[in-house]
Amino acid sequence: MKTPDEKQGKTSGRTISLDVGTKTIGVAVSDELGITANGVCTIRRENEKKDLAQLRDVIEQYSPCEILVGIPYNQDGSLGSRAKSIKKFSERIRDSLELPVKYWDESFSTKISEQMLIDAGMGRKKRKRVIDKMAATVILEEYLLSRN
Repeated sequence: MKTPDEKQGKTSGRTISLDVGTKTIGVAVSDELGITANGVCTIRRENEKKDLAQLRDVIEQYSPCEILVGIPYNQDGSLGSRAKSIKKFSERIRDSLELPVKYWDESFSTKISEQMLIDAGMGRKKRKRVIDKMAATVILEEYLLSRN
């Protein structure tokens, strides 16, 4: 017998959020109920094979049911070259890790994150180390709030 969530096509479990940049990938994860978001790590990008291997390690640790990828949409909703590149990489993530990938507008996540860290009194060097992980957390928080 299916649960009410299964009948509606919903899945329970964790969501992993990615803030994909050219040099780093910020990673955040939700709790199993999909209520809270926590920054996990920042992956230093080397090449696609190593990037996917590092993501696979995080996936194995948290066992998410989906991956959420931040996309920097243009103000008119179109995709610029950076957004298209992130979508292509996301497709390889989906194929390699065999998990559904969803997209979320992350246009202001880094600015929001940086302001939050400045307001918390964090110095420039430390902000630089955590900004991508924080941006992934902001993306995930917005997504989780939209579902509730």
